[in-house]
Amino acid sequence: MSETTIRDLQWKYDEGEALTMLTAYDAPIARLVDRGGVDMILVGDSAGHNHLGYDGTLPVTMEDQLSNTAAVARAAEEALVIGDLPFLSYGTSLEKSVENAGRFLKEAGADAVKLETAPGGEATVEVVSRCTELGIPVQGHLGLTPQRMNQLGGAVIQGREGAESAAADELVETARALEAAGIFSLVLEGLTEAVAKRISEAVSVPTIGIGAGRHVDGQVLVITDVLGLGGEGYSLSKQYADLDGIIEDAVADYVEDVESGRFPARENTYEPIDEQ
Repeated sequence: MSETTIRDLQWKYDEGEALTMLTAYDAPIARLVDRGGVDMILVGDSAGHNHLGYDGTLPVTMEDQLSNTAAVARAAEEALVIGDLPFLSYGTSLEKSVENAGRFLKEAGADAVKLETAPGGEATVEVVSRCTELGIPVQGHLGLTPQRMNQLGGAVIQGREGAESAAADELVETARALEAAGIFSLVLEGLTEAVAKRISEAVSVPTIGIGAGRHVDGQVLVITDVLGLGGEGYSLSKQYADLDGIIEDAVADYVEDVESGRFPARENTYEPIDEQ
């Protein structure tokens, strides 16, 4: 179990301190992200296209997510580890939804789970309520919800109708319903800044933005975007390194060393004991 607790997050929120979250999908990256000092590590179903080679999040399975989450949980010592419930692992029935959420804590060692909610999503709110009743901490997720890309018609920014529109009203009401059901924080993705601000002001739990502007209580980014690993760029993100270039150069150097005979050298070999 991680050192950071939900009470720690709430304390930072109450003190007006910004919260930080990044994704990770394996132990080596999780260890480095944890050492960097983030408050939370999200083992997102964004692993689909950032780790597993799929075109999106829909093919990601419970087994994928449990395996990824367990790897991250074994590596993270400080940050709160949140497992992301994949498509169709919740919502089909209350019993199965709660069982799958519980597996993240019981089998994978996560500290909490996250699930997406559509505006007015009563079934999802009910899942949150039952999970929190049983002691499973839940992070909500509103706005651009990748598992609903087919329904939304693609990566369409939410809230374009305006902060006082009926669509914004529904998002606010859903956020309040999720808070009443017991979420400890709420991810707001792909929202206009004005709508994200209105939601943040309407609830008393921390809001964590990704492409939701400046008026939220914290930020989350996908680790491959942050590290420049994967070649995609998004305006909602910021690239802090160029690992694509570093890794390509390292591999090219390795190939050249092997082909030229420079590797392995004597120092890369083992000798009999009597010759050491």
